[in-house]
Amino acid sequence: MDNLKLNKHISGQFNVELEHIYTQVMIMGNMVEQQLSDAVIAMHHQDSDLAYHVISGDQKINMIEVEIDEACIRIIAKRQPIASDLRLIIAIIKIIAELERIGDVSEKIGRTVLNTFSQEHLPILLKIKSLGYHTVEMLHNVLIAFTHMDLNGAMHIYREDKKVDKEYQKIVHQLTSYMMEHSSSIPIVLNALFCARAIERIGDRCQNICEIIFYFIKGKDFRHVNRDNLDRLLIT
Repeated sequence: MDNLKLNKHISGQFNVELEHIYTQVMIMGNMVEQQLSDAVIAMHHQDSDLAYHVISGDQKINMIEVEIDEACIRIIAKRQPIASDLRLIIAIIKIIAELERIGDVSEKIGRTVLNTFSQEHLPILLKIKSLGYHTVEMLHNVLIAFTHMDLNGAMHIYREDKKVDKEYQKIVHQLTSYMMEHSSSIPIVLNALFCARAIERIGDRCQNICEIIFYFIKGKDFRHVNRDNLDRLLIT
């Protein structure tokens, strides 16, 4: 908690409550990161057991999101936080919503693996393997940035999404060309494209978390700021 440089409160219980919520967010973040990593591995290796594990784990993520949400609401009602304390609570509510959606994507990838692919489709899936690992790394790094409320780290991750977008567009081009040359593969390729698009959206979710970090640190909303102007605005 010291990394967040939170205010010390007269009520020691308030500090305990904030620390508990913060710890729960990090637990949820680690769970979601593992879910995403497992989903990518299950897709690449066509591991149905791991895919089932990812699917069953989604409910745990949903439950912890609800628990954190309710704890935040209790703090707002009971403690009436202001300034940075209020920004932290708002940031946490927004971040856990993004994490829950990433968990949903992982679950959907797991279901796609079970219902669509077989070992013969491995060459198609290889094309989106690196994209999956790229977004896992982005998620890992954005959670570290949140842990330390690291402005520079969040800015770096925010810019990283451009690379994910380019990688995704390359995959779309490759898979579309493959589909045109192998008409029998159309249903499989369409599902592979679905997985690729879902993974690309995780990069956008990580960017959203970066914007939430910017909000906590700077006290301003940067969601609709032109990307070209963002660096200049953040360092002022």
